[in-house]
Amino acid sequence: MIQIENLSFGYSKKKLLYKNLTLTLNEGSIYGLLGKNGAGKSTLLKNLVGLLFPTDGTITINGYSPKKRLPSFLQTIYFIPEEVNVPGLTIHKYMNLFAPFYPAFNKDQFYNYLNQLDVKDQGKLNTLSFGQQKKFIIAFALACNTKILLLDEPTNGLDIPSKIRFRKLISSVFDKERMIFISTHQIRDLDNLIDRVVIVDNGQLLLNASITEIAQ
Repeated sequence: MIQIENLSFGYSKKKLLYKNLTLTLNEGSIYGLLGKNGAGKSTLLKNLVGLLFPTDGTITINGYSPKKRLPSFLQTIYFIPEEVNVPGLTIHKYMNLFAPFYPAFNKDQFYNYLNQLDVKDQGKLNTLSFGQQKKFIIAFALACNTKILLLDEPTNGLDIPSKIRFRKLISSVFDKERMIFISTHQIRDLDNLIDRVVIVDNGQLLLNASITEIAQ
């Protein structure tokens, strides 16, 4: 569970991006985080994973405070930023280097996900196209089997066939013990994938509702 209580955050003290934001997110849902460009979607995700710190208020994720960046917390959560940055390693070497940080990592799943996303195991990762790099990171993140997955604009840089594969893969790996939180400004890319919608604007929570509730 993610519990955000009276969160305030700003890149300067004079202008807060969020002010007294309160939000609860539960396991068993795929959330779509929506908002216009500059609404603070990426900032919120970075606060959740402990890459940015609230000016005021608290964030608690399954009993952990993200800002402490405890190893026991980090092995339960995976964050994919909008702009991925992969090193000059082969897929195999990357896996051997980073997979040990995630106790639930599954090698067979990883290569299966790479195949589903049509990522070829050829050469070094930094020589791949941006879209291929992004699909690689998505496959790795899913194979880590963390309880919480945060994705910032994951379909940016993907072609239409890859977006379809992405949706199918996310749907196939999701279970009621996981939570997936996806930020996007391209809501069509998440059609038939998300089951709850969170909308933020001007530092405030405008909506946190299920697709069913919205349809009614």
